[in-house]
Amino acid sequence: MDRSTTMGGNSPLGGNTNPPMSANARVEGAAQTAHQTVDKVTDKAGAQLDRLSGNAHRAVDSAHDAANTAADWMSTLPDQAKQVQTKFTESACASIRARPLSTVAGALAVGYLIGRLARM
Repeated sequence: MDRSTTMGGNSPLGGNTNPPMSANARVEGAAQTAHQTVDKVTDKAGAQLDRLSGNAHRAVDSAHDAANTAADWMSTLPDQAKQVQTKFTESACASIRARPLSTVAGALAVGYLIGRLARM
């Protein structure tokens, strides 16, 4: 981006001086420096944005994987609860069948104690 122009000027003293040219050259140099700086910042910002975007994508993928794992684990809980309930019920039934009189006597004792505590 070269906008320099050659301007010839004659001073009344007979010398060729061109102050607007040097000011113009300074402005052009500053503009080029500013453009270069903006280009460098843009390149660095683009690289940083790419890096941050990659980090964000990895974080989202990680959260997605964790949520899927948790959902899979949670979906197995009802089946596990049913299995535990079935085992507990079978164990209680077997215990009652093995000692029916002891079970009835224990139930009466517990009922009597709860009744006495409720009156207090």
